[in-house]
Amino acid sequence: MPRNRSAIAALQKLEADREALDAKQRELEVQAARELGEIILGSGLESFSKKGLRKVAEELGKLGEDAAIEKLTGRGATRASHATPGTQ
Repeated sequence: MPRNRSAIAALQKLEADREALDAKQRELEVQAARELGEIILGSGLESFSKKGLRKVAEELGKLGEDAAIEKLTGRGATRASHATPGTQ
């Protein structure tokens, strides 16, 4: 029977570990939200509606960081127009 008790104890420990990890995840999510909020405040995005901001964030996330910055700033077109003739 000791083997069964050990399995039960292992399951109880696993459940406790899982609960601790869930709590840590919630704590980190709150910290991440705070960091993101600090970045957004003062950028002009705080004037967007909640729905609009979510849509913008989702679309930018789909593009990825480099493509989003390039698309928003037009840097890709600028680089091509400044390239030496014959290198495009």
